[in-house]
Amino acid sequence: MKNILKTAAALIALAAPAFADPAEGIWQTEPDDGAFAYVTVAPCGGAYCGVISRTFKDGGTEYQSENIGRQIVINMAANGDGSYAGQVWRPSNDKIYVGKMNVSGNALTLKGCVAGGLICAAQNWVRIQ
Repeated sequence: MKNILKTAAALIALAAPAFADPAEGIWQTEPDDGAFAYVTVAPCGGAYCGVISRTFKDGGTEYQSENIGRQIVINMAANGDGSYAGQVWRPSNDKIYVGKMNVSGNALTLKGCVAGGLICAAQNWVRIQ
């Protein structure tokens, strides 16, 4: 009986990554004001948050931005259909916007919106990992 429980526990542990939310991972942003970043998206409470983990100049040279470690995707709650709602922070103007996010495979569209979501600016991110 102990062996069956151990085997079941091992199988559950191995299967856990298969149940990870599609938003989880490392994503590359589009260039904004001459730089782009890698953002690590992971669970935070009952939602998902993204933290800037690496930064690059537009040409691809890595540099140490003061924004490394800052949260750019804030409390994105999954709607169950690949879409999320929360907030986004734009480093170039240090403002937080109403956020919308859609994930489809290795593509993520992130929107920051004003006027109750009527006016939005979007970026398309690609999965790095």
